[in-house]
Amino acid sequence: MSSVNAVSPLSGAQYEIRHGSQRAIVTEVGATLRHYSVEDADIIDGFGVEEWSPSGRGQVLAPWPNRLDRGQYRFEDRAGQAALDEPELQNAIHGLVRWLPWKTASKSADEVALTCALHPQPGYPWRLDLEVRYRLDVTGLTVSFRARNASNVPAPFGIGFHPYLTVGAAIDDAVLQVPANRCLVMDDRGLPVGHEPVAGSDRDFTEPRSVGSVRLDTGYTDLVRGADGLARASVARPDKGRRVSLWADSSFRYLMVYTGDTIENVSRRRRAIAIEPMTCPPNALRSEIGLLKLEPGQHVEGRWGVVPDWAEIGTLTP
Repeated sequence: MSSVNAVSPLSGAQYEIRHGSQRAIVTEVGATLRHYSVEDADIIDGFGVEEWSPSGRGQVLAPWPNRLDRGQYRFEDRAGQAALDEPELQNAIHGLVRWLPWKTASKSADEVALTCALHPQPGYPWRLDLEVRYRLDVTGLTVSFRARNASNVPAPFGIGFHPYLTVGAAIDDAVLQVPANRCLVMDDRGLPVGHEPVAGSDRDFTEPRSVGSVRLDTGYTDLVRGADGLARASVARPDKGRRVSLWADSSFRYLMVYTGDTIENVSRRRRAIAIEPMTCPPNALRSEIGLLKLEPGQHVEGRWGVVPDWAEIGTLTP
């Protein structure tokens, strides 16, 4: 399996998959989705081969997504203390696997699967076996995960993913739709302290409307699903004929939506919207809200995906 670049990239080996005019690149480090495009149109705002993932771009967030208060928690008779990688807010954030090397389980022209064994450590004293699979087909990009508790005692688990969707322009002019009736109320450290209806607030995107100057770093729940059980969010530029949708199956009960206002690199702020499917809310290892309990040997799996609007960016037919 060859790398995209002869010089070793900062994100490790690069695994390219294609289907028709679609192209995606997944990295060895973190099983990260670095690039997804159709023809010359970017569908996600990723990062370059000479970079390492900034602002969580395309990363897998496990065994917990988002923030964890002081990195401390207790589950049954075991305690965890994760490193505070958001030191200014005294939080651990986005789990433990996003900077680890993942192994290739399988690779074909249009699909790649990567695996990671998360061994017991102070931040998570259990063993998990993880697999993430990326596949391109006529429907777009599908991402599936499988997590298995390889410990001899029950283990807590949550997972999320961090794609930034782009429609090729600043998001102020974009139209956003989020299929959620409620959102989380956050404190000044980005930790949930409750939830409330979105109706009547500036965070209500149940019907498509312009983002404008709204700033979001908001967890949404009570998701509205179609007859197929999928929740669908979207970002669009109707004037440009562009739309990108993200769907998530029933294993994902939360969507974190982030307009990128606090990204360290100012040039990257508000140029894409992160719509992050999550199985549980932030701080779930402490609150246990939405947290999965995996018995020894038990596994859990789920799927989400991204669908571009082909009217503007070409055909999917090989």
